[in-house]
This record gives sequence, structure tokens and C-alpha cells, in this order.
Amino acid sequence: MMLEKTIEISLLFDFYSQLLTDRQREMIDLYYNQDFSLGEISETFEISRQAVYDTLKRTEKILYEYEEKLKLVKLFTSRSEKLQKTLETILTLEDEIQKGSTKEALMQPLDEIKELLTEMLN
Repeated sequence: MMLEKTIEISLLFDFYSQLLTDRQREMIDLYYNQDFSLGEISETFEISRQAVYDTLKRTEKILYEYEEKLKLVKLFTSRSEKLQKTLETILTLEDEIQKGSTKEALMQPLDEIKELLTEMLN
């Protein structure tokens, strides 16, 4: 299993797990978060490995469809990146203040912060 896909499904699961059935939720959790094999899950549910595989694939598709429609993960990721950039800009501004920079030099990071915050509010 590719690590990138595991992270992606886990993130989708964090946002949309409550929209899944109990069975779907438990299988995804066991497979992606607890690293159970198909065989271990099939024993737990007393069904075939193929049934587990089919349920996982169907549930993955459902999670991707939820994201396509609701875009909660995209919004969260975008806002997190903007918050990180805002923090970095504030730290830069702090350095500029400690250096005794000119008012003009301080305005650039302030303008960046205003722009980032405005984007997050829209």
C-alpha cells in the first residue's frame, strides 16, 4: 500500500467518517489506521477477503466523491497553508522590527499578512 494513498484516505476518513455506515467506518479504520490485513479484517467480520476488498474499494470511492462535492479537505489544507505562511510572515516582521527597519520595510510583511487573512476570510 502506498503511503501517500494511506495518508490521503486517512485524511478523507477524518473529515467524512460520520457519513459512512458503521461497517464501512470500521473496515477503513482497521485497514488504513490500524494496519490490519484483508485476511485479518475478513476474520473479524467473518466474511471473505474479496468482500472486504470490495467494501474498502467502494468506501474509498465514496470518500473521494464526498470530497469532490464538499471540498472540506481542500479547504482545510488551503487554510492551513495560509496560516503557516502568515506565521512565517509575522516572524519575518518581528525580525525586521528588531533590526530597526524602516516603516517602508515593515509595510511589505504587513501587507502580506493582510492579504493572507483576507483570502482566508473569503
